[in-house]
Amino acid sequence: MQPLVSDDAYEFTPPRDSRFWPWLLGLGMPYRLKKRWGIESVEVRGGELIRASMAAGQGIIIAPNHCRPCDPLLLPFLANEIGRSPYVMASAHLFRSAVLRWLLPRVGAFSMNREGMDRESLKMASGILSEAKRPLVIFPEGVITRTNDRVIHLQEGISFLARSAAKVRGERGKVVIHPLAIRYRFMGDWQDSVRPVVENLEKRFGWNISQRPLGERVSRVGYGLLGLKEVEYFGVVQEGTMEQRLARFMDRVLAPMEQTYLAGRSEESVVMRVKNLRKALLPALVAGGLSQEEREQRWKMLFDLEVAQQAYHFPPDYIAQNPTPERIIETVERYEEALGNRSPTIHRPMHVIMTVGEAIEVEARRERGVMDPLMKDLREVLRDLLMT
Repeated sequence: MQPLVSDDAYEFTPPRDSRFWPWLLGLGMPYRLKKRWGIESVEVRGGELIRASMAAGQGIIIAPNHCRPCDPLLLPFLANEIGRSPYVMASAHLFRSAVLRWLLPRVGAFSMNREGMDRESLKMASGILSEAKRPLVIFPEGVITRTNDRVIHLQEGISFLARSAAKVRGERGKVVIHPLAIRYRFMGDWQDSVRPVVENLEKRFGWNISQRPLGERVSRVGYGLLGLKEVEYFGVVQEGTMEQRLARFMDRVLAPMEQTYLAGRSEESVVMRVKNLRKALLPALVAGGLSQEEREQRWKMLFDLEVAQQAYHFPPDYIAQNPTPERIIETVERYEEALGNRSPTIHRPMHVIMTVGEAIEVEARRERGVMDPLMKDLREVLRDLLMT
């Protein structure tokens, strides 16, 4: 798994207001997407909706789902469609690379520290929305889900930011959110593409079940991976349905840490539980002063948090309920990542459809004690767009 946290002191990285670099990088993006990710073609639908919001002088948040690592690389296609390059709020871990730390600001990206209150990043985002010169892209799921046609979890930070910006704008104009559904379509023979990967995984388990249907073999590998993790964390393979076992496994990882660092188990989603625990574990690592043994313990716990979050994005019914080629491909990609492959097998050819949703107007205030209607609307629109 790619490390998402660091014990280096965080420093905000602002964007640069450049037209040249987004244009230049956009020229080579089709070739890079084809070579590195197997994406042969990209289609953008509904770009006129964002153009209308820009013409009205509105502060615009574009909120895409985030199912694959290459999702941000598709934004130049959207920029070409709407005639303007957006700013992008990006996770701070991406800026640890010297190359990306130089490149990302030049294409409009700025850093966001997910493990704390990043006031500089929020101030930058609010200013972008207030000026309303370029749209701002925020991935509200906050993590790569590998679920091409589902929205599992949205982090409510986007609502806080949007409402704060709406207050700042006041009478000068509206702030709106445009959902953006990114949907991948596999255009080849999925069995020919997936079979070699499954065979390799089975060899790692010492299995020989090639006479079984390929879809069944994919499911069996999932059971095998879960069993390995259960032996690691419980000592024995657990009983029950896949859903029960996954829930038990995630609680086994998270609950003891929550008791120690957060004064009790949380009822929030796994994504938020992981985020809260990172916030509790990282400050002491960054500050220094821990013994080597304590540092190693905390790094082990941070790794365990990544394992739990990864397990959360293994929907137990994902291929049992509707085994589309895309779902099966995503599942075997998750398997490879779970076994330590940072660059899973590329399945080609892929066609991408980016569909822009109608503008959701942001109210500066919300009623307390009820589900946030802004997040509810965003989730529902994204879900519907992904299903079309």
